[in-house]
Amino acid sequence: MPIKTKLSTLWIVVLLNMIFTDIFSIIITFEDPSIMDIPGEVRQMMAIAAIVTNLPISMVFLSRYLSDTWSRRMNIGVSLLTILYVVGGASPAPHYWIIGGMEVALLIWIAGSAFTWKVNPND
Repeated sequence: MPIKTKLSTLWIVVLLNMIFTDIFSIIITFEDPSIMDIPGEVRQMMAIAAIVTNLPISMVFLSRYLSDTWSRRMNIGVSLLTILYVVGGASPAPHYWIIGGMEVALLIWIAGSAFTWKVNPND
């Protein structure tokens, strides 16, 4: 599989995990409202989350569209930022640890694949 296709596909898998984590958290909130305790002002935190979440969403396209050099750099950088986002937003719920662990593993795979990608220096 070409590296750009692989990276783009891995970003899709990360995003599906992010979506299901949020869906499961909403379902659990019906039983335990403390699961979704959001620090700070909710609207401001959701705006920040929207910005940070759009980074991996954009990587589905940018992994394929950008030049090899920029795609490599962006995949490394955004995967590391997304790891911080996933870990920083950790919830005590068991489903979060399972899915969040999968997300972090996938993001490490993305960063590692991009890091070992042999890019043409003239690209």
